Amino acid sequence: MFNKKLIKKLKTKLKKIRQNRNFEISLKIFGLLFFFLISYLILFLGRISPGIYVAEISLAGKTPEEAVQVLSQTIKASSQIILVYENETFEIDLEKTGFSYDFIKTARAAYELDKTGNIFYDLYKRAVLPIKNANLGLRLSFDEEKLSEVISVVAGQVSIEPVYPSVKLVGKNAVVEKGQKGQELDTEKLRIEIGQNLAFAKNDPIALSIKVIDPTLTDEEEENLQGRAENLINKRLFLNFEYENYSLRENDLFKFFDPKNEYLEENLSVYISDLALKINREPQNPNFIFEAGRVREFAPAKDGVKVKEELLKEMIVGNLRTLETSEEKILNIDVPFEATSPEIKTGDVNDMGIKELIGRGSSRFRGSISSRIYNLTLAASRFNGILIEPGEVFSFNQVLGEVSAETGYKQAYIIKDGRTELDDGGGVCQVSTTFFRAVLDTGLPVIERRAHAYRVGYYEQDSLVGFDATVYEPTTDFKFKNNTPGHLLIQTYSNTSTASLVFEIYGTSDNRTVVTTKPVITNVTPPPEDLYVDDPSLPEGTIKQIDWKAWGAKVWFDYEVTRDGETIYEKTFYSNYKPWQTIYLRGTGPAQ
Repeated sequence: MFNKKLIKKLKTKLKKIRQNRNFEISLKIFGLLFFFLISYLILFLGRISPGIYVAEISLAGKTPEEAVQVLSQTIKASSQIILVYENETFEIDLEKTGFSYDFIKTARAAYELDKTGNIFYDLYKRAVLPIKNANLGLRLSFDEEKLSEVISVVAGQVSIEPVYPSVKLVGKNAVVEKGQKGQELDTEKLRIEIGQNLAFAKNDPIALSIKVIDPTLTDEEEENLQGRAENLINKRLFLNFEYENYSLRENDLFKFFDPKNEYLEENLSVYISDLALKINREPQNPNFIFEAGRVREFAPAKDGVKVKEELLKEMIVGNLRTLETSEEKILNIDVPFEATSPEIKTGDVNDMGIKELIGRGSSRFRGSISSRIYNLTLAASRFNGILIEPGEVFSFNQVLGEVSAETGYKQAYIIKDGRTELDDGGGVCQVSTTFFRAVLDTGLPVIERRAHAYRVGYYEQDSLVGFDATVYEPTTDFKFKNNTPGHLLIQTYSNTSTASLVFEIYGTSDNRTVVTTKPVITNVTPPPEDLYVDDPSLPEGTIKQIDWKAWGAKVWFDYEVTRDGETIYEKTFYSNYKPWQTIYLRGTGPAQ
């Protein structure tokens, strides 16, 4: 028997021999692979690797320059792209899009595909590419603006605008439009498909991809929107800033509705941005030029203003919810803003006690005929820049002067002896009414005031009944006294675009407080039959309504002025309005 130790030694020796042989074989294989790799690298040095194609064209072994030549000789640029939709075809003239191939960039991209600088990735790519080829697209370019124009033309022919749900007031009813489906071209997908077609030198027709737009309401959503709209009928939302107020009526409010949710953020933002453009301003330093007993130029110091748009949006939404869910008919919002002080104060540019705004009155004249608007604007200008001394009793008629055609006034309708008549200066009483309101706001003692014969619709567009004052020389005047420590300066503003008239009174505040009670209305009587008034300025056959029926009534309100807790003036103002009918102008002039 063989010695066991000898057998074990032989086995160990044989194992070492095998290991040495395996190592030699592995070394040879590695050397062979290394030889082939070096040969491969040398062979394709500066050339595109095998397995790389561009638009199905093999560029293996080509230098980038050679690849450019091959591509430019082989690829024929398409002159047009055919688009297909249902039974229609559309041709895109590529010349009009600024289309071109860039063969140099294409060749460079093919060359650099496995030459990224990452040695392991590059070796892997070079090993795989001969087995798993890469087919690259041609590099190309468009004039993006021209391509967009061409695509938009196609989109316009295949797209159908949807009808979005809406609600509007028709007569006294809220009418809901449920909406209709529409469709639009998927332009992004089309751009991608055009690019792919051209990148791989294909000229296959492209089927247009159409996206359906469906904003229509379900029956439940329609019913909900109808109910919301009905809750806003005969309701108003006013946004107030200084002497301007911006009215939102039913159709304005309906635009904020989101038919499928609550409110449309975009519509709210657009409205508020437009409003902010009207209100925002830079700080204003004062200007004061006094000549011949009158202030010829005056601009008070004004804070800069910037509307707090996000806060205003929240306030509008909150008030809309209130209008929708309550019995409130009218809500008011004071527009929130940030103020920036001017460098100079009003009192620094004069020594008359004109320091600040101490009172303001406003009225509306929406619906007035042109001659009436002209007259009230002219009459208001007579008071602009007037200074009233301390202790002076001011007479409206004295400053206004004669009202006639000779002094520039036109004929319009006035109330005279309880009747509506065509006469010079119609509209002047809008001025005295507005001035009366400014005097009340200032807290001045009213010496003389008389109400109109009947309730005038203009004066209740932005005010409660009873806050009016009529004048007629020589029997009826409006008078008040300046019992403040300084001069008073009157400023007037007539804005035909907003149909508003404003009187502002500047002076020195002495910390007086004004309280006017809500008017008490009694003895209400119905209006008589409608009245038609011949008007030679309108062509025959024309009927135009200029006033609306008003119920007669007796009205009174209390006015109290206090300072430091002590009453310094009080008065009760009475108005006895006759019932009045609807008034129509009936044309008697030549037909036009």
